[in-house]
Amino acid sequence: MLTQKESQYNDYNKYLLNTYKRHNINFVSGKGCYLTDEQGTEYLDMLCGIAVTGFGHNHPALVDAAQQQINKLWHVSNLFESDLQASLASKLVLGTGLSSVFFCNSGSEANEAAIKFARKYGKGRSTIITTLGGFHGRTMGSLSASAQYKLWDGFHPLTPGFKYVPFDDIESVLHSIDKHTVAIMVEPIQGENGIIVPSKGYLKKLREICNEHNLLLILDEVQTGIGRTGKLFAYQWEDVLPDIVTSAKGIANGLPLGAVICSEKVANEVNPGMHGSTFGGNPVSVAVANEVIDLLTEDVLKRINGIGETIKEKVLSMRSPLIKEVRGKGMMIGIELVDKVKAADVCSKFLDGGVVSVTSGGNVLRLLPPFILTKKDVDFFIETFADILNSYEYLKTEIKVDKKADRIDNVVQFVSNRKA
Repeated sequence: MLTQKESQYNDYNKYLLNTYKRHNINFVSGKGCYLTDEQGTEYLDMLCGIAVTGFGHNHPALVDAAQQQINKLWHVSNLFESDLQASLASKLVLGTGLSSVFFCNSGSEANEAAIKFARKYGKGRSTIITTLGGFHGRTMGSLSASAQYKLWDGFHPLTPGFKYVPFDDIESVLHSIDKHTVAIMVEPIQGENGIIVPSKGYLKKLREICNEHNLLLILDEVQTGIGRTGKLFAYQWEDVLPDIVTSAKGIANGLPLGAVICSEKVANEVNPGMHGSTFGGNPVSVAVANEVIDLLTEDVLKRINGIGETIKEKVLSMRSPLIKEVRGKGMMIGIELVDKVKAADVCSKFLDGGVVSVTSGGNVLRLLPPFILTKKDVDFFIETFADILNSYEYLKTEIKVDKKADRIDNVVQFVSNRKA
């Protein structure tokens, strides 16, 4: 007879919809930078729930904020005032220089709201320019804004009103603007497409184009925001001010919350009844988010950038011919591998070695570690990665690299050019 535990495993796929390709590991607890499975095995978390738990697991200040609030009030309708929401909104407004905030539950919802607000502002203009390889969510509007054809299979017809241009290509943007265009919507760094960092000045040029053509600049900072790149929001590495910024993932360190931060001219077009959310801005999530923003001091942001640079430098110092490129900003890092080494296989080997990671577009190992990572944690990751690369020793003679040292120097220069 099967035990209850064995029965649960056998029934696992019976009761859950097959939307994820899951690893056969069941995490039951977390502390700091580490997750623990039901066998008691610890794993260094270099994924953070995909850029969510920036301050790690069971952070004392965040646990305290959640516990205090959950003992008072779990939920109240948005038809009533909320001091907690007002406090968080003021922090986001002061941190961005924008005007007003709408709270929802997720990044997809935040981007859906941004699309609606832009079209309301357009007064008949409705087309939004987005970029190939971009990812804005999986609801129908945000999916249609995401110019990744593999995501669209089986879901046509898409929501109309989007034009797609190559990322980091200003000329294509200019050629796509017409009388129907209302906004340009981009990620400051493309996350799901392989940690693609645009040329310096890209966002600034987009801002100039928007000013010239009376368009809104919408920046999707669902993955890049809330300290991930070493600034509160990634666009702050350039001297630009967007009209709409969307945020989610790390904003409440694992509790569901999304935010749309708008400029005054957008906020002036939003009226009661045109948009809403039953659970958006729930008291527990917002209480934790208030604490998250307070934790993101200038010293912490500097530390995020410094540790991210250290990880990239240590990876580059391996001088492995199996690594094509290292890119990213702050603690948002992509390591592109040669075709013969599959990033998905490397992630599986990492799990065997006690490290949680994930892939990204193309053949990229994506690192989204917690902000509280220590030198010891970094050394453990690098040692584990080195062991994994050494397991592919048999491939090194098959990979022909012309002027190997020059290629590595070029990678170093690639990363260096993207430092602020």
